[in-house]
Amino acid sequence: MVITKLKNIANRSVAAIMAGVILLSFCGAVHADPDETSSTSAEQTASTDNTSSEDTKPSAIINDPDATTESTEPPKTLITAEMQRTDLLNEDQKELPQITSSAYILYDADSGAVIAGHNYNDRMEPASTTKVMTVLLALENLDMSETVTVNADMAARISLIEKGYVKLGLQENEEISVKDLVYASVLKSANDAALVLGMHMGGSEEEFCKKMNAKAKELGCINTTFTSSFGEAKPTNLVSAYDLALILEEAITKTDYSKIAKTLSYTIPATNKYSEPRELTNANRFVCTTEYSYDYYIGGKTGYTDSAGYTLCAAARKNERTLIGVVLNSTSATSRYSDLIKLFDYGYSNFTTVAIDPSEFTALVNETNQQLENLLQSTDLYLSEENTAYIDHLTITTARAQMGSSNKVELADVVIDTSKGEQELNIPLCKVYSDKTYVVGNIKINVRRKSGVVEINPEKKSTLTPIRNILITAAVVAGLILVLIISLLIFRHMLIKRRGDT
Repeated sequence: MVITKLKNIANRSVAAIMAGVILLSFCGAVHADPDETSSTSAEQTASTDNTSSEDTKPSAIINDPDATTESTEPPKTLITAEMQRTDLLNEDQKELPQITSSAYILYDADSGAVIAGHNYNDRMEPASTTKVMTVLLALENLDMSETVTVNADMAARISLIEKGYVKLGLQENEEISVKDLVYASVLKSANDAALVLGMHMGGSEEEFCKKMNAKAKELGCINTTFTSSFGEAKPTNLVSAYDLALILEEAITKTDYSKIAKTLSYTIPATNKYSEPRELTNANRFVCTTEYSYDYYIGGKTGYTDSAGYTLCAAARKNERTLIGVVLNSTSATSRYSDLIKLFDYGYSNFTTVAIDPSEFTALVNETNQQLENLLQSTDLYLSEENTAYIDHLTITTARAQMGSSNKVELADVVIDTSKGEQELNIPLCKVYSDKTYVVGNIKINVRRKSGVVEINPEKKSTLTPIRNILITAAVVAGLILVLIISLLIFRHMLIKRRGDT
């Protein structure tokens, strides 16, 4: 009878203890982070699988951000779009020709890459290559058939141009077209023609120079200050070789500058001050001579002053590639041409410009989106929108291009933080070569929290969770002690009864 009662007590005690444990388990559950019961961690990290020899398919996993992982391959430096601008200067340039000018640059107009250069960011006097900017603004803002009248202010300023500077011979009250002034500025390098163009656009040369500097800033020039509309020898009229390349690039790609610069001869018809036409012959030796003729030349401008030395900027196009060369402070009138020809040949022989085709990455982009969506299935986050952007061209060495490449989505540094309700992912799209990986695009993905989800206060969770755990542990221990005591009492009672029976 006693045993039965003890058994009942034990059963009731165990039941009471289990009920208490269960009750304590539920206490505070509403304060728990919803992600706590999920198999995902607080952060999700995506990484890549580089096992494919063709386009590398993205492969993502979820990692605990506090855990350490071992990489199966050494990390490769990603050459970003910004790094690509000067990365080629780090290549072995043993075939680079000797250049005599104090500063020079060979620039790829399609990719924006500097292929070769020396002192190309130094501020130097450009001489008459200044006229590229003047003519660029004229072609952008004036009608070529528009008539310009040389007013008194223009005539007065023309009279201040130093003796020895090339002039068209414009006179006060002379009426001449914008087209005639443009051709005279480029072919003959007539300083009075460029001055009149500038004053016609700005009202004064000083105001026009402000327009020149504003345009230079718009093009990304950071080492340029124009204080002359035609390239007068001034220590304040300064430009870098790199900036001049940007200015010429704008002129040949956005206007008719190339057509004008390649013209061998041009006739200015008679004006109200000149009864006879004026014949102009292009003074650029790329055009007017056979010795320095270059088949791929598409436009440029020469310059010279005692302080600037010999200057030249030129563009060439071959095999759908546009290269721009600039030499400043060359040693002679002829060396500037030979230097640029050498640079052009070097660029076309040793480097290749690759057009980036977004369609090559479509499958990889779709797979990436699917993987990220799968990762977020167990969370309250979702991908709200996605945009992709690509560079137009990539310039690399010809040797590297011949070895082939694969395409890759770089997910190694992509982290989704589930504690944040709104975040942006920037995922690089890459072309992978044997020794370098170039970023050629970007997937921009916005992550949002699903509507209607209530975020739990983490402070309540952090306060009650430890207390709940302690209470559960204490209840379990107390229950085990009670069961042990009752078991000992039952055993003792059975032992006493057995002795009494004997």
